[in-house]
Order: sequence, then C-alpha cells, then structure tokens
Amino acid sequence: MTTFATLDELADLVAARRGLYVRWSLGPATDMAAMSSRDELTGLALPGLSANPLDVEEWWDGRPLRVWVARRLYDYSHLPRIKDSRTRPWVLTAREAARGPDNEPLVTDVRPLGWIEDRVISEADRVVRHHRTSWGPLDRGGTAGA
Repeated sequence: MTTFATLDELADLVAARRGLYVRWSLGPATDMAAMSSRDELTGLALPGLSANPLDVEEWWDGRPLRVWVARRLYDYSHLPRIKDSRTRPWVLTAREAARGPDNEPLVTDVRPLGWIEDRVISEADRVVRHHRTSWGPLDRGGTAGA
C-alpha cells in the first residue's frame, strides 16, 4: 500500500478521483477481517466500517481543495489520542452501505489505497489553525455546555 507524504499529494488524489474515504483505525488488515465498526454507545455491530468522505461538496464553491482535505483530516485527528495511540488514517475506496449513529458513512467493498503519514496530519493542523475562521476539532474536549 502506498503512503501519502504531503497534504498536496492527497489533495491531488481527491481532485482526480471521487468516492474516496479516510478511515482512522489500526489499518486495513484489522478492519477487513472484521468488516464492521461498533457503535460505542450501544455496542451494536454496524453494517460496515465507519469512514469519512473526502469528496468535495458543491457548497465548498471552488474554495481551495487543500483546505477542504485539511479540514477532513483535522476533524478526526483526535482519535489516536482518545482511542488507541496506534490509530492511523488511511485512504480507501468503498461502497456506502448505510449511515452510522453519527450520520457517518458505513462502507463495504473496501479497497485500501494508502496510509496518510503523520506529517500530513501535522500539515493539515497548521492549515486549519492558520485559516481565518476559528475551527475546533470534533472532539471538543468535554467543553460542550461550558
């Protein structure tokens, strides 16, 4: 499996192909053996692997693709910290089979394309932090309602 070493390299892939997803996990070998994610609240097995789409939405309206991809990576970059330090992002193609409890795509027919290096995540973090809009990761650190 290839490795994506820069944010620009990943953005070029997103520009060239549709139907790409990023998944944060221990990797394709582990995931494809189970082919199911689990709902953390109920413990139920879900009908596919949870993943996040990389396809650009129309409402993005021509804004920089690099920022789009950075945002898609940044939003889940907290997962290695809260789940398992071995959790890494990887890019895949797949078929969306259902939606999970957080409305995330649940995918099957998974084909791994490549790992995303840690430095790409660091680069994505820098892009988002230097963006003029104040964003926070989806993991709000327990500050909701504070």
